[in-house]
Amino acid sequence: MIDSPFSRRSTLKTLSSGFGYLAFAALAQRQAMAESVLAGKAGPLDPKSPHFVPRAKRVIFLSMQGAPSHLDTFDYKPKLNEDNGKPGAHDTNRGATLLGSPWEFKQHGQGGLWMSELFPNLAKHADDLCMLKGMHTDMPNHPQAQTQMHTGNFQFVRPSLGAWSLYGLGTENTNLPGFVTLNPGRNAQHFGSAFLPAIYQGAKFGGASRGRRNARRADQAAIPNIKNPDLSEKQQRQQLDFIQQLNANKLREDQHHPGVEGAIESFELAFRMQDTLPEVMDLSGESKQMLDLYGVDGGDTDSFGRQCLLARRFAESGVRFIEISHGSWDHHRALSEDLPARCNEIDKPIQGLLTDLKQRDMLKDTLVIWAGEFGRTPHGQGGDGRDHNHKGYTTWMAGGGVKGGFSYGATDDHGYEAVEGRMHIHDWHATILHLLGLNHEKLTYRHAGRDFRLTDVHGNVAQEILA
Repeated sequence: MIDSPFSRRSTLKTLSSGFGYLAFAALAQRQAMAESVLAGKAGPLDPKSPHFVPRAKRVIFLSMQGAPSHLDTFDYKPKLNEDNGKPGAHDTNRGATLLGSPWEFKQHGQGGLWMSELFPNLAKHADDLCMLKGMHTDMPNHPQAQTQMHTGNFQFVRPSLGAWSLYGLGTENTNLPGFVTLNPGRNAQHFGSAFLPAIYQGAKFGGASRGRRNARRADQAAIPNIKNPDLSEKQQRQQLDFIQQLNANKLREDQHHPGVEGAIESFELAFRMQDTLPEVMDLSGESKQMLDLYGVDGGDTDSFGRQCLLARRFAESGVRFIEISHGSWDHHRALSEDLPARCNEIDKPIQGLLTDLKQRDMLKDTLVIWAGEFGRTPHGQGGDGRDHNHKGYTTWMAGGGVKGGFSYGATDDHGYEAVEGRMHIHDWHATILHLLGLNHEKLTYRHAGRDFRLTDVHGNVAQEILA
């Protein structure tokens, strides 16, 4: 940067007053883009050609923190109900007995998918859902399992799924971050870029989500100071033009100066985002009919409904990867009371999201994913709860090139362990990248002397679920 008091004061004024809370990912994103643009090369976030024809252009990941019970939602086990109260064959807790699900299951759609009565609205989209019932992962502890779900590795810091997706495909809108996470958890690894360039990490909006009671609304926690209260847009443009002239002169003198190159483009992005980002995150123009569709009504569905509606708006605006988080699914106790409450908070919003995407002809190339970090045990805990179970659980996908109304894989008769169509987290990641047109074995990044990838040295694409 030019070493003059005026340029330093101007730069700080611009950043602190006008763009004080720009996500670091967004700043780094534009810095790298500027370096490439000024060097006459394609920017790192320019749209890139996938390895093969993609089925999905973008991802909306609905992340359920705390591990929902597959046995009470999507994995119907009549044998478990029949053996309710008996000792469990896989009992890891001495004295615990099998706990049948108290909720009724019915088949829905032409595919006859079994779904619990806890999801009456989502059941209307049964023919859009691809149930993955043979999921398993390595660790039964929340922090490690959540990190592995997001990055493929629970032992070391690795880039997140969203970061890999953005690295492989670039973005379609350079005025917005290519990877957005709404109300994420407290672990930055879940949306981090690790050794990938910082441009690929997620831009975080909103605070940690712990269910409706404690979640901060993502649209209200957007980006403080996105507008400069002291300067008009015309004055900001004049200030930026002067700073950019000084920076350009410095760059001509040095020939190569990554810091200056990055500043040139990051300032321009900040200026552009003043108009683009607030517009995308402003829900005031949505009709009452649209708000009602998502359950944005001030009630139990309001918070998650807003996130789902924002996800659609980000997807429609060209954001490549959007993650939404919803917490409080760790039901060691009070299962009969808390699980219906959590399902109620997300049921209508997810139905609204899928309906809206279909109406806009976007579901066909938008991959919607619903998943927790693992499942729950078939034996009860404390009479009204379930313990952790990483050996078998259910996730689902919709749109983006997967078979609708389709069930893949299975757990045993009590729902404890995946026995058919087994799908490890590495297989899950490989399949998601495949749907985006990316070969998980070829999507690599050179770091510390070797090529790294999301799936490490593992992973098989679940060809059976591809439409």
